[in-house]
Amino acid sequence: MSDEYQIEIPPSFYDLHTDARHRLTVPMALVRERYEVCEDLASHMVEHCQGVHRDIGVAEDEVLVRCHRGLVSPESGVSLAEAGWVVTRLAELLGWAPIVLEGPAT
Repeated sequence: MSDEYQIEIPPSFYDLHTDARHRLTVPMALVRERYEVCEDLASHMVEHCQGVHRDIGVAEDEVLVRCHRGLVSPESGVSLAEAGWVVTRLAELLGWAPIVLEGPAT
């Protein structure tokens, strides 16, 4: 059976699921699944964040901080590390400076 997965997963996402020796700590299928969830989540948040920044006047970094606060809640469906990755990816998609995340979120 060939591995025909076509989506390139960035090293920053692999880092969330590897140990100190750079070995995956979860099956590759789960890494792929989680990457797709996180990438989709970041993409879907772009328009909302632009609106909050533009329409309400919230500063870019504060918009990202608020997103991170929401993502670290248990109801978000992402891990703490994934929440940090999503917010960093979101900043990249928006063309905003990334924020420094508090604690072990990166």
